[in-house]
Amino acid sequence: MGRAGQRALTLRLQVLVPFLVSLFGCAFSEQILYSIPEETEKGSVVGNLAKDLGLQVRDLPVRKLRVSADREYFSISSETGELRVNGRIDREEICGRKPVCSLDFETVAENPLNIFHVTVVVLDINDNAPLFKRSYADLKISESIQVGSSFPLDPAVDSDVGINSLQTYYLEQNSYFDLTVKQSPDGNKYPELILKKSLDREQQSSHQLVLIALDGGQPARNGTVQIRVNVVDANDNAPVFSQQVYRVSMRENLAPGSSVLRVTATDQDEGINAEITFSFQNVDEDVKFLFYLHQKTGEITTKDILDFEIANSYTLNIEAKDFGDLASHCKIHVEILDENDCAPEMTLASVFSPVPENSEPGTVIALLKIRDRDSGENGKVMCYLQGNIPFKLESPSRNYYKLLTDGSLDREQTSEYNITVTATDKGNPPLSTSKTFLLFIGDVNDNAPVFLQTSYVAYVPENNPSGTSISCVSAVDSDLEQNGRVSYSIISSDLPTLPLSSYVSVNGHKGDIFAQRSFDYEQVRSFELILQACDGGSPALSANVSVRVFIVDQNDNAPIILYPTLGAEGLALFDMVPRSAKPGYLVTKVVAVDTDSGHNAWLAYHVLQATEPELFSLGLRTGEVRTTQALADKDVAKHCLLVSVQDGGQPPLSSTVTLHLVFADSLQEAMPKMMEESSEIPDAQSELQFYLVVALALISVLFLTTVTLAIALRLGRSSNSPIFRCFSVDFCSKTGPVIPPNYSEGTLPYSYNLCVASQGGKMEYNFLKLTGEMLPPQDFLFNDASGILNKSNGELQVTSDTVTPSHVSFAIISSFFFVMSSLCASS
Repeated sequence: MGRAGQRALTLRLQVLVPFLVSLFGCAFSEQILYSIPEETEKGSVVGNLAKDLGLQVRDLPVRKLRVSADREYFSISSETGELRVNGRIDREEICGRKPVCSLDFETVAENPLNIFHVTVVVLDINDNAPLFKRSYADLKISESIQVGSSFPLDPAVDSDVGINSLQTYYLEQNSYFDLTVKQSPDGNKYPELILKKSLDREQQSSHQLVLIALDGGQPARNGTVQIRVNVVDANDNAPVFSQQVYRVSMRENLAPGSSVLRVTATDQDEGINAEITFSFQNVDEDVKFLFYLHQKTGEITTKDILDFEIANSYTLNIEAKDFGDLASHCKIHVEILDENDCAPEMTLASVFSPVPENSEPGTVIALLKIRDRDSGENGKVMCYLQGNIPFKLESPSRNYYKLLTDGSLDREQTSEYNITVTATDKGNPPLSTSKTFLLFIGDVNDNAPVFLQTSYVAYVPENNPSGTSISCVSAVDSDLEQNGRVSYSIISSDLPTLPLSSYVSVNGHKGDIFAQRSFDYEQVRSFELILQACDGGSPALSANVSVRVFIVDQNDNAPIILYPTLGAEGLALFDMVPRSAKPGYLVTKVVAVDTDSGHNAWLAYHVLQATEPELFSLGLRTGEVRTTQALADKDVAKHCLLVSVQDGGQPPLSSTVTLHLVFADSLQEAMPKMMEESSEIPDAQSELQFYLVVALALISVLFLTTVTLAIALRLGRSSNSPIFRCFSVDFCSKTGPVIPPNYSEGTLPYSYNLCVASQGGKMEYNFLKLTGEMLPPQDFLFNDASGILNKSNGELQVTSDTVTPSHVSFAIISSFFFVMSSLCASS
C-alpha cells in the first residue's frame, strides 16, 4: 500500500471516530459526555462538571458532589466543580482493542440526592509501535511451490486503535517475493508472502527478507522482523483444509473436555509426505489454556470452562503440515453463547440511618447499585422488598434503586426494621440476590407523658411531721432519652391563699409528694392538687392529674364545755330547782362539743362526784341532768355535781365541769343560799353586788306594781278571777368560749331560770336557742359598742365580758318595757 492509501485510511479513521463517539453519546440519555486523550497528566481539567450540571459553585460544599465508581480515574474539585484527571489513564489497559473506549461512571449529589451519568471518551494517541512476536522468523518453502503461492506471516500487534493502529506492511525489495496485506473477519490485518519467481534450491537455498509493520500515527511508528526463507526440496503438494474458515457456537459453562470442532485436511502426496499434523498457529496464550487440538485427528476440545463474561468469541488459527513441511492454514471462529450464570450484584451505596419517625412519605433512605454481568434478558434486573414494611423502591436511573418511605413511621411501635432487598434477573431460570440491612427509626418527641392512674387519692393523718410523704405519682413517656425524661411539678391547688410551697412539695424526678407543714384536720379536711408531668423534648409535652388529699382526724382536741361554764375570774353559776320538782324534772343540761370528728367527737357524760348521787341522773349521751326522786324536807338545798365529758378517741380526752344546784321556789328564797356561797368575795366585788341587789329590788317593785295594776284593770273589766301567769327572764352565764363552727354533737340549753353567781360582783347573760316564734322583732335585737347582744342562727347571746352598772341599768330598763308590754297585752 502506498503513501496515498495510508493518508486516505487515516482520513477515514479521523472521520469515523467522532461519528462513533457521537453515536455512543446518543445512546446515553441525559448524560454528560467528555473526551480526553489517553495518558493525560494527573490534575488536568476534563470539564466544568458543576456548570454542565447546572449547579452553583457556592452550593458544592452542601451538595457534596462526588464521583461514585469502583476505581476513580477522576475527581471533582470542591472549589470549582471541575472534573479532573485523578490518575494514569491508559486506553489500551482499560479497553484493549475496542474501537471506542469510554469510562462510564456516576456522580452523586446530596441534599437533595441526585445521580448524574458521566461518560468520558478516552481518545487514543500513538503511544504504541507495531510489534512482532519474534524478531526472527524461519520459513520453509518447497522448491516445487508454484509462482503466486502465498505464505502467511505472523502479524504484528499494535495496541493502539483507529488511525494509530497498524495500517500496512512493507517488504524490502527482493527478486523472489512480493507482499500482500489481507484482513481477517475480525478486522485484523496480516501479511502474506507471494512467490513471484520460482525457487531453485541448487541456485540459492535460502533468502533473507525484512518485513516492516507501519501504523498511521503522526509521526508514524513501525516494527520489523527478519524472515529467513529456507528452500525445501521435493514436496510438491501441501495439505488442503476442507474449509478455509470454520464457524461454531458454544454455550458457556460447558464442562472441560467438551468437543468444539474437528477439522480435516487432505494431502495428495503419498507416503511420508502425506502424513499431516495439526497445530495452533499464531494464537494467544489464553486460547491455548482454553482449547486442546489433537495433532493427528484435528479434534478440538475444551480444556477449561468458557466464560461469556470474559470473552464472547475466540479465533483459532490451525495449521496442517505434512512430513515435508508443506502446510496450509484455516481459521475457526468460536462464538460463546451467554448463559444466565451470574446472579445480580447488589451494593449499598449509601444509607441514612436512623430515620426520624416523623419523616414524610417519599423520604430517601438508601441508595442501591445493581449490576448483572450477563447480557440481554439475562442481564436485566428487577428489585423488590420482602415483607409488609412501610418502604418502597424506585429506579431513578440505570442500575440504581432508591429506597424510600411509603407510609408513616412510629418508633414506639417499631423501633427498627430488617429490610431485605431482592434483585432478580430475567434469565431462565432466574437468578436472584438478597441483601439485608438494619434500619433504625429515630425518636422524636411525639408522645406526652401518661399517668399510671387517672386520679390519685391520698390520706394523711393530721399533726403529721413536716416532710412526711403524702403520696407518689408516676407517669411514663414512651419516647426515648431526653424526650422520655419526665419531671413533675405542682401547678395549682384549692388550698388557702398562702404560698403553695409552704403546704406541699413534689420531687421533680420521682413524683413523691411531701408535706411541708403539719396539717390540722380542724382547719383543713381535704384539698386537691393539680400535678403536671412534663417531658424533656423540644417543644415539651405535658399531662395533668389531680391528687385529692384527705386529712385523717386524730383525737387531738378535748371536749369543750359550752354550758355551764365558769364566769369571770372563775366564778360559778347556779341552777335553781323548784322544791316541788317531780322525778324526771330537767334541772339543767351540760352542753359540750368536740372539734374532732367521728368517734373522736362522740361524747359521753359521767358524774364523777355528787353531794347526793341518788338524787340526780345524768344522760350518758345527752348531758341532761334530771331529778330521780322528789325532794324531801330533810334534803339539803344546795348540791354540787362534778361532771366529766369524755370523747371516744384512743386514748380518750376529757373535760370536767362543776354544777351548782339550789332547791328554791323563788329567787328571794334562793338568794340567801347563793349569798352564803359568796361570803368570801373580796371587798373589791361588794360594789357590783350592791348594784345587783338594788337592781333586783327595783325589778321586784316594778313587777309587783305591774301585777297590781293588771289585777285592778282586770277587775274593772271582768268579774272573772284573774289568772296570774308568771314569766321569767332566762339568764345564763357565758364566759368566753365561742362555739366552734364545726362541732358535730351536743345541743345548747333552751330555757333556764335566772342564775346568780355565789361569788361575784360580776355577771354574764346568755339567751340561748330562741325559736322563730320566740324571737323578738328586728328592732329588739341590737348591739352596742361593747357587743352586748348578737343574733346568730336563731340564738340571742350576750357577748360582753363582765356586768357593769351600765349593764344593770340597761337590764332594768329592758325589764320595765317588757313588763309594760305584757301588761298591755293582758288588758
